[in-house]
Amino acid sequence: MAAPKRDPWALPDVSGLTVGVLGGTGEQGRGLATRWARAGQRVVIGSRDPGRAAAAALEVGFGATGLGNRDCALDSEVVVVAVPWAGHGELLTELADVLAGKIVIDCVNPLGFDAAGAYPLGVPEGSAAEQAAMLLPDSRVVAAFHHVSAVTLLDVSLAEVEMDVLVLGDDRDATDLVQALAGRIPGIRGLYAGRLRNTHQVEALTANLISLNRRYRAHAGIGVTGVSG
Repeated sequence: MAAPKRDPWALPDVSGLTVGVLGGTGEQGRGLATRWARAGQRVVIGSRDPGRAAAAALEVGFGATGLGNRDCALDSEVVVVAVPWAGHGELLTELADVLAGKIVIDCVNPLGFDAAGAYPLGVPEGSAAEQAAMLLPDSRVVAAFHHVSAVTLLDVSLAEVEMDVLVLGDDRDATDLVQALAGRIPGIRGLYAGRLRNTHQVEALTANLISLNRRYRAHAGIGVTGVSG
């Protein structure tokens, strides 16, 4: 007899988890840290420079703490990778031992910029998230938060961030947990969007959003229609 299908809207309680943000001194990482901390999540900001991490944590407030990247990963149950693409592979290689056994959320977009604007870069493994999965064989890698505007996240005058977050991964429990973490940010809905092998086009879509936002002077994200529960 086939097992009953799981309710896609029945997500775990993640309120007690500690979330570490590698690259938390950058705008994207600091924006996510800000929103989670304000929602009551325990947040640790990581940086190569522990002093910068501590300063960013003080700015975020709401109990956030700042540590060096290695200590941040050690002190966290779920770790977000929000570093520039140029340092992505090197950092994950350095931290592979302390990231073992953890859920790692990769939100890095491999992009280039020239006079014509933003464009996606080729990644030998297929995507940044797939590179992370290759470098972190003992971690559960999930791709998410690629299209959330850092400007919007950091604008705390906005009570809600109205957009959907596409969540991709090969481990159902891990993607459910990341969807639930997305939902901790008021206004955001985390939606499962496929296996990790489908992450390339999600990362690449960020280039289109950058073009859209520049043309219309906006901070647009993604909204999925026709999905409700």
